[in-house]
Amino acid sequence: MDLEIRAGVLTISDKGSKGQRKDESGEIIVRILEKQGARVIKREIVPDARLQIAEKLREWVDRDKLTLIVTTGGTGISPTDFTPQATADVIDYDVPGMAEAMRSASLRKTPHAMISRAKVGVRGGTLIINLPGSPGGVRDNLSVLLPALEHALLKLSGDRSDCAQPSPS
Repeated sequence: MDLEIRAGVLTISDKGSKGQRKDESGEIIVRILEKQGARVIKREIVPDARLQIAEKLREWVDRDKLTLIVTTGGTGISPTDFTPQATADVIDYDVPGMAEAMRSASLRKTPHAMISRAKVGVRGGTLIINLPGSPGGVRDNLSVLLPALEHALLKLSGDRSDCAQPSPS
């Protein structure tokens, strides 16, 4: 990526936060982002608690000035899944096309994709992306976003160049 990406990976997992489960999904996100040239400078595991998730997102945006935050876990419809609500609590606006693209691509693999409530949104100049908690879901969903990620982050950073590619003559 041409832009310096200061990223954070936030894993939402009750068991992971207690050390009862290895954070495979978070590790996959870090590897993928670093391969894309991002610097992952924050990484943490928190329980699936709405206020705690929202607090961490606010901290990483407002205090740490991250460019990108990718969460993993808590995006389903279980009574303990709060990541989308916490994300909605902190973002200024949604980026629905990215979330829709993830669900659309995932639906080709599993009908369970239709119960994903993952959000993508912006707070300040930071893009926040919710991914599912499974390693396969992380790989599949993040790979869908990679072709548009740098462009999105450039736009958030204030890039005023035209979005459209010039038409060939």
